[in-house]
Amino acid sequence: MAKAAPAFTCTACGATTVRWAGKCTKCGQFGTVAEVASPVTSAGLKSSATGRTPATAARPVSEIAGVDVPRMRTGIDEFDRVTGGGLVAGQVLLLAGEPGAGKSTLLLNVADQVARTSGKIALYISAEESVEQIAGRARRIGADHPNLLLADDHDLAAVIGHLDSHGSQIALVIVDSVQTVASADVEGRSGGVAQVMEVASTLTRVAKARGIPMCLVGQVTKESTIAGPRSLEHIVDTTLSLDGDRHTSLRLLRAIKNRYGPADEVACFEQTDTGIVQVTDPSGLFRAHRESAVPGTCVTVTLEGRRPLLAEIQALVTGSNNPNPRRGVSGLDSSRAAMLTAITERISGVRLFDKDVFVATVGGMRITDPGADVATCVAIASAATDRSVSLGIAAIGEVTLSGDLRSVPMISQRIAEAVRLGFDRIIIPAGATVQHTKNVIAVGTLREALTKL
Repeated sequence: MAKAAPAFTCTACGATTVRWAGKCTKCGQFGTVAEVASPVTSAGLKSSATGRTPATAARPVSEIAGVDVPRMRTGIDEFDRVTGGGLVAGQVLLLAGEPGAGKSTLLLNVADQVARTSGKIALYISAEESVEQIAGRARRIGADHPNLLLADDHDLAAVIGHLDSHGSQIALVIVDSVQTVASADVEGRSGGVAQVMEVASTLTRVAKARGIPMCLVGQVTKESTIAGPRSLEHIVDTTLSLDGDRHTSLRLLRAIKNRYGPADEVACFEQTDTGIVQVTDPSGLFRAHRESAVPGTCVTVTLEGRRPLLAEIQALVTGSNNPNPRRGVSGLDSSRAAMLTAITERISGVRLFDKDVFVATVGGMRITDPGADVATCVAIASAATDRSVSLGIAAIGEVTLSGDLRSVPMISQRIAEAVRLGFDRIIIPAGATVQHTKNVIAVGTLREALTKL
């Protein structure tokens, strides 16, 4: 019986071809054609409309007892935070990120800490680098525990063979990366849809059967999405994304999916010469430290996942000789910054239409949270009037087109974070339900906020 020819499908429009092409002939997009597994024909298969008696009957949820899942702490608090308190036996974790973000370095640190704290073996298998390259990086970052074992294999059977050779002595397995491991039982190139699905499914079954936590490294595409089929994220238990700008040392580890914990946690790390270092209090990275207040600055409390972070909004307003004054934005949404500039001009009465206005964040932070609206408007008004805001003041709230202030989620946690870091006056929208009232100044409109400041 002849083998079925491999099929290739465009991930953008779904068009199918018999050979690979760099450009889809139907939608015209580049790099979207990928190999898919040949469909299984239904010839000879029998279907039945009658069911069979299940091995286990369905039970009411009230009769099913809850089970506390034991967790293994890795020794890196920020990593444990984003995974929900540590790794679970049999958990399969997928870590994705752009090249150079620090995925391999972070997982080397995790493997070294697990080897030190558990007393068992942490196995790091790379299909991209040789053991000499990995060992050089490990020595540079201080990951040199004897229980940290390195291997370089790209065959799936060899990877499972490494697990068989150590058995129950393994505490953690890291495979870098899942797109470069291939199985001899499946046709197609390494990194193709069929190969990625086979490798991920097999490794997941092995991890579940043996109760070993496993971390898979995933490559990303030009659109910053995980390379391979979308169903890859459905196979694993936890999906993490390591984000960071190449021009800054800050790295944010986000939980996109987590079956064993919250899916909106964020951990902060800093890329250094000695590896990735966790930042337990990242608010200092996004604020400028000064001894006296200067015009054009205001501090706010934004959210990264469920984590409140203090950030400073800076604004510069200067005269312009151009018929069309410039509007420069860095770290904020440009359209929202333009809207807030117009609202500030109308509410405060300061002329801005003939001036250049620049708004930016500190430390390369990206803010999309509407809770920073009040601080942005205050910073613009402060720069336009050359009057500074006191250092102990923070502003939280969303600004509407009418100039009213609206509450934002988790405002009590934001206030608590600001108070913890020494801010004694926090501007918040009136009507917001808060637990801390001692240091709070509730205002209803942006005009009232500017008047009080």
